[in-house]
Amino acid sequence: MHSTSKVYVLRLKPHEDLKKAIMTFARENNIKAGIILTCVGSLEQFNIRYANQPNGSKSNGHFEIVSLVGTFSDSSSHIHISISDKTGKTLGGHLLDENLIYTTAEIAVAEITDVSFSRETDSTYGYKELVISPKKD
Repeated sequence: MHSTSKVYVLRLKPHEDLKKAIMTFARENNIKAGIILTCVGSLEQFNIRYANQPNGSKSNGHFEIVSLVGTFSDSSSHIHISISDKTGKTLGGHLLDENLIYTTAEIAVAEITDVSFSRETDSTYGYKELVISPKKD
């Protein structure tokens, strides 16, 4: 299947919430199927949920964003982040609210213009998983 896309670039400033900003951008631009292409920047606070854990882990300090990947729409998202500390120790997991920008976040996202993303409960483990559908005008 061949899809068309539109690329956007945005810059977040100090103290902005990374996930909330992406979701606000998606709602303001009526994005039904978005993907994170790249992101570089830094955080003054992270809030990440590690694999198979019920709650997030939050910490303050100075952290480099070394990776941000995922899918999103104007109503939902599934985004993972990797960050490193001042020694280069890297950790990552599911992006939650309250990941606060330290100096900047330069983000490129793409909107896939001919499909829509939604989330439906998958009976295998009971999680809401990605469903890809042709976009309805």
